[in-house]
Order: sequence, then C-alpha cells, then structure tokens
Amino acid sequence: MTSDWEEHLDQWAAAGLLDADSASRVRAWESARPRPQSLAWPVRIALAFGAILLASGVLLFVSAHWDELSPAGRMSLLAATVAALHGGGAAASRRFVGLSVALHTVGSVALGGAIALAGQIFNLNEHWPGAVLLWAVGCAMAWLLLKHWTQAALCAVLFPWWLASEWDTWAPFASSHSMLPVWVGICALSFAYLSARRSPADGPLRKALMWLGGIALLPCAALVASHGVWDRGESPWGSGSYWIAWMAALLAPLLVALVLDTGRVAWNSGAIAWTLVLGAIGGATHPSLATYAWCAIGAAGLAAWGIRDARAERVNLAVAGLAITVLAFYFSSVMDKLGRSASLIGIGLLFLGGGWALEQTRRRLLTLMSKESL
Repeated sequence: MTSDWEEHLDQWAAAGLLDADSASRVRAWESARPRPQSLAWPVRIALAFGAILLASGVLLFVSAHWDELSPAGRMSLLAATVAALHGGGAAASRRFVGLSVALHTVGSVALGGAIALAGQIFNLNEHWPGAVLLWAVGCAMAWLLLKHWTQAALCAVLFPWWLASEWDTWAPFASSHSMLPVWVGICALSFAYLSARRSPADGPLRKALMWLGGIALLPCAALVASHGVWDRGESPWGSGSYWIAWMAALLAPLLVALVLDTGRVAWNSGAIAWTLVLGAIGGATHPSLATYAWCAIGAAGLAAWGIRDARAERVNLAVAGLAITVLAFYFSSVMDKLGRSASLIGIGLLFLGGGWALEQTRRRLLTLMSKESL
C-alpha cells in the first residue's frame, strides 16, 4: 500500500467498511504517530552517486562478458539484470524508501539498454525510435505502479525524445531546418517544465521538471535562433507531415502546461508564441539585430514571469539569457569591426561592467519579487 493512506481511508468509509468514529480514530492515531524524517542532502548525494556507479558497473560487467555469451545467455542476462534491480528496489521499499527509489530508477534506466541490446541480439528491424517508445512505456508503467517521481522524470525525457527521433527518421526532406519543429517544440516544452514549480511545498517531481526545463531552455533557444525558417534549402511547407510536426510541436507543450497548472497556461501560451516568432526571424548565417532584440525581449518576459510567480530561478535564468545574448551580439557583430587590442579591451570591459550591471539588476529583481510576494 502506498503512503497516501487518507485516500484509502476515505474510500473505505464511503464503502461502509468503516464508520465515522473509526475513521476519526485512525486519523488521530496517524496524526500523532511520529513521521520519518526526510533524507539529509549527504544521504541523497550518496544515493544518487551510488545509483550512477551501480548502473556503470552493470554496464561494464555486461560489456566485458558479452562476446562470451550465446544469444540465449545474453537475453537471460539482460532480463535478470532488470529483474534483479527492480526486485532489490521492492525488497528495500519497507526499510529504506530512498534506496528503493534509487534501485527502481536504475532498473528503468537498464531497461532502455536491455531493449536496445535485445534488438541487436536477434537482428530485429532497426527502427530505434520504436525502442525509445518501448523504454518510455516501461517507465510510464513503473510510474503508475510505484508513484516514484524519478520514473515520471524519465517519462518527461523519453516521450519527447521518441517524438523527436520519429520525426528525424520520417522527415520527407533533408535540409538545415528540417529539425526546426523539434527544436521549437523542445524549447516550448522547456518553458512548460520550468513553470512546474508553484510553491516551496512542491513535490520532488515538480522540482525535477523545473531543473529539466532550466537546463534545456537556453540551448534549445539558441538552436531555434540558428535554425530558423529562413535557412536556405528545400522548402518543406508543401509537405503534410511538416504541418503535423508543427502541430505536435506547439500543442504538446500547451497540453503539458495545462496538466501542470491551468492557471498559468496564458503565460505558457505567450512563451510558445515567443519561441515560434524566434524561429521565424532566426536562421540566417549572421543573426540579425531583430533576433538579438527578440531574445532580449524574451529574457525580460521570463523575468517578469518569475516576479509574478515569485520564482527566483526564472529571474536568474532570464539574467543569464540576457548575458548570453549580449555576448553573442558582441562576438558576431562588434568584435570583428575592431582591432585586436580594442576588441580585447572591449570584451574585458563588457565582462566587468556588464557583469556588475547584470548582477545589480538581478538583485533588484529578486528584491522586487520578494516585495510582490508579501
């Protein structure tokens, strides 16, 4: 039974298995019972590194003995590895929940390698997006059964990866901007993930989604700006599959934003529109002034979004995005027009003065955010 006992208690009371007095006594007893303390950060670090090292050790062991095994032995080893990891997680679930979560996570990660190697063992038809889909479905089933946030975080990575790999495989044309719907979709999805945090009481899943969105946002925005629709190459707009890819790229992040928080969907819609415009004006060999200006507007909008929701990570990410935009503009449009010494002096002054100005701006924004949240 999962730890959400109150839901089960309400179901039992509604079904007539418990009367109101018994349900009240159970709630009073559970409320008075001491709760296990949350794991300290050294324990969490130890579990994370332990899970990574365990997964690395399993991969090294399998690779060292791979050539010595028959196809049946290889398949048995893969199945036994996944089963042993999940079995260990189940055995540790009552005594050490953190260890159980780590072992189940490693088991789900090992499932992806097992699926890929199984296809190699039996020389199956090589369509790797299908393997990614099977991996994502396995993690989704584990999430439904275990309710672990790590399984949901894997799903948040694997399902977009599957869609992107399917488009990369079935794209009916080959040009520099054939992957633009993918980059736009991932950038818009990064905004949705970044906005998952609502309050300090958020669970670990929303925190993980916020980190995923924060890590992916700036690189994806750079890819959108550099692979815009104005790249030279074969025009894809006559292809029906290209329109389907664009619909998926725009609607999937909006659906994720609706699931995470319906009250903030308007801001996510604005972020999706900003990403779409960035793809429309970007893509030239030398980015135009409009591209840099639009990136600066996006940084300002992200900062305003962070102040509205009292989220410091969005303000910090907005300041970082503005700094990268200024540096990119200097290197691409200013530095080559100056001499060697003048360009070095300019970049030094930019780092010193610009860094100081951005830090002061960041502190003022965080102070304003604190006042708005009171």
